[in-house]
Amino acid sequence: MRRRMTITFGAAVLALAMASPAVADPWQPGFERATLTGFASLPAQTFVPGSKPSGGQLGTAPINGVTPPFGGQPVQGFSGVVRRHDGTFDVLSDNGYGAKANSSDFLLRVHRIRPDFRRSTVEVLGGFDLSDPDGHVTWPLVRSDRRLTGADFDVESIVRAFDGTYWIGDEFGPFLLHFSASGELLETPVALPGVQAPENPFLGDGQPNLGRSKGFEGMARSVDGRTLYPLLEGTVTGDPAGALRMHEFDLRKRAYTGKRWTYRLDSPDNSIGDMTAIDRHRFLVIERDNLQGDAARTKRVYLIDTRDRELRKTLVADLLDLANPRGLGGLGETFRFPFQTIEDIVILDDRTLGLLDDNNFPFSSGRTPGRPDDNEFITVRLSRPLLADPRVYL
Repeated sequence: MRRRMTITFGAAVLALAMASPAVADPWQPGFERATLTGFASLPAQTFVPGSKPSGGQLGTAPINGVTPPFGGQPVQGFSGVVRRHDGTFDVLSDNGYGAKANSSDFLLRVHRIRPDFRRSTVEVLGGFDLSDPDGHVTWPLVRSDRRLTGADFDVESIVRAFDGTYWIGDEFGPFLLHFSASGELLETPVALPGVQAPENPFLGDGQPNLGRSKGFEGMARSVDGRTLYPLLEGTVTGDPAGALRMHEFDLRKRAYTGKRWTYRLDSPDNSIGDMTAIDRHRFLVIERDNLQGDAARTKRVYLIDTRDRELRKTLVADLLDLANPRGLGGLGETFRFPFQTIEDIVILDDRTLGLLDDNNFPFSSGRTPGRPDDNEFITVRLSRPLLADPRVYL
């Protein structure tokens, strides 16, 4: 058994209070139109060098002009991002092709990338696959070598602990997964008490109370490093429509604390894409509709504050209405980030956010109809500072 790695934390204690469902409060207090300051793109048909074929369960008909199966593993589906403070980022690929049934040949992976905003390009520097060599997963896996696939977990959110290990949120359980810095599972997956998705391996003859792949889409690490805040993408059966549960998980005790908040979507048809902490009480959350291209109407970044009894939502940036005075990306004075799924957010400085799309290769075509979306990395300058805790950048 691999020895559990020790996590060290800062001295502050995170104190959060229960709150009622969130209410949208556009442009308050004082955020105005945000501005696009950087644009970089990774071509959709980028594959891991020397990797195994994938997409064998997608059929052979062309999808947005590309024909499966593919000769390698696509560098795609960015569903979480971690800043590495040297100009590079770790980005998490999700379960592959959108479902448990069609993703058994997609290897779960964290990629290392470097955006070059001067050249509008993204370089893939390498990465590592996720695996379970020590047998912490107690149910059968797809592969005998215990490399994890998109039929084993649907990984959608990632944070790095202060010791360099990674915590990843899964949607199939939903589970919390703890990996080493090189991608090896360190502990038994942690289930969410009282909540099971249809893909949960322990469901048996029971009834799920969460929608398919509606688990931990977003997750933030507290600024003191002691707690995680995973946020469900779907509404638990019995909760009001469009109400999403945000939980608190104590990393020292390896247990949920019982504290829970409710994030209310602007529309029950919307979803959240990602979240990150600003300080002890405030978080940024991406909210999106399920539309793309010209049909897209809601792609927003909201600020929430757990001290607010109503967990009021403040609109920080409308990603369909960004000022673009430099004409970045060749897309005019108003820039739209019109992708179906926008699932990555990181604070770069007190007024600048980094955001990436999940391109759902080869299915999404929000930028150009009939062509698979690229992985785009943009930077957005806010109209005023966030006044973030300096530990956000650790």
